Formats: sequence, structure tokens, C-alpha cells
Amino acid sequence: MYIERKDQLNSDDARIGRVTASKTGATLYYAGREFRSLKGGYKANYYDIETGESYWISGCKLDGGDRLYASNKPVWIDEDVRREYWSDIRGLPELADRDRA
Repeated sequence: MYIERKDQLNSDDARIGRVTASKTGATLYYAGREFRSLKGGYKANYYDIETGESYWISGCKLDGGDRLYASNKPVWIDEDVRREYWSDIRGLPELADRDRA
């Protein structure tokens, strides 16, 4: 999934990582954090239940345009999903060792 903190426009804090969901899908879990759905929020769709920070969390796009707004800032890719992201989602297995999109 694509995860971007939305406390500022075009946040530097944007990642591709493995997210798990609760049975209802209302809560997502990533890197020891819990995110609750805003149920249709504006420019953010989840919030961190510990800090209250807003996030945009969505599936990865085939063309790599994952940010909510276009930006040339990097999107970091967690090591445990790099091969899957570059090969299965983007169709670019030759980039499997790159740590950012």
C-alpha cells in the first residue's frame, strides 16, 4: 500500500509498504502503528490513532503516480516489498533493488 502523511502539502513522509487490515477494514496496521478510517475525509482517508496525524493510504498505482498530488519528491519503498512492488505492480523487475520510486 501507499502511505503518505498529510500534515503538509507533498509530504516528505511517503512510503510503499505492507499494510494489514482489521476484519472490517476500518483499521489498518503498518510499522507498529494503527490507522483508523476517516470515512471519506478530505485529502486524507485515515488518521494515526495515537498521534491524530492525517494520512492518505491507498493501493499502489501501476504507473507509479501514487502521491495524492504530483511531486518529484521520492516515495521510499520498504525492503520487504521492493521485489514485489517493482516486479508485480510496476512490471519493472530490473529495478527490484531500488529503494525509492
